[in-house]
Amino acid sequence: MAKDQQFKYSTGVILYPLVMLFAVWLVFWYQVRIDHSIKSFGIRPQKVEGLMGIFTSPFLHGDINHLYNNSIPLFVLSLALFYFYKKIAWKVIVYGILLSGLLTWTIAKSGNHIGASGLIYVLVSFIFFKGIFAKHYRLIALSLMVVFLYGSLIWYVFPVKAGMSWQGHLGGLISGFIFALIFRKQIAKPERYKWEDPDYDEENDPFMKHFDENGNFIELEPEVDQNSNLESNEGVEIRYDYKENKD
Repeated sequence: MAKDQQFKYSTGVILYPLVMLFAVWLVFWYQVRIDHSIKSFGIRPQKVEGLMGIFTSPFLHGDINHLYNNSIPLFVLSLALFYFYKKIAWKVIVYGILLSGLLTWTIAKSGNHIGASGLIYVLVSFIFFKGIFAKHYRLIALSLMVVFLYGSLIWYVFPVKAGMSWQGHLGGLISGFIFALIFRKQIAKPERYKWEDPDYDEENDPFMKHFDENGNFIELEPEVDQNSNLESNEGVEIRYDYKENKD
């Protein structure tokens, strides 16, 4: 039976999301305490100098509420990503930041787009669609949980709220779907029993040999290696105790 080796806890599952979250809060502390002007280094659409914001915008936030609202979903979703998809987790995060940022830079018309929400939409979209493509019960359950927790985010890919970068959200949603397609071959396989294998040979199965055709248990005699020399005493220490017979 195959086992879900990819579904195993490791230190990185919680360490990497914590490091990411710490980096975002550290940049915000620097922004508030030392240099407030770094907030202007977001994505500035269709401007060459605005391309730098693709790399910096996920770490910049407008205020503490903006940061707080992004922190919890960023941690929860990245935690799920590193647990269920640890082999491709960093690829999804790094490429997701780049692609969603580039899409934001392309489709937006104006403004200074900042915040980790674009990456959050990448993670929501990727985890949801990847679970559907996998057809694995654990990953489908994860997809449904994501929908339950963050399904309402879908409304914010439309211009329903002033001052919110719906273009960044839309770019993240599209990016996550694209990566779910790109990595669809790296899908976790459900547990598979030996008897489910098309080439399974029941007659030669060591376990099935313990049962007769009616399903009754048979106690098999231990197999003896005919090639072994049972009379050989090589490597065996033999001791004799001598006791004198006084009779």
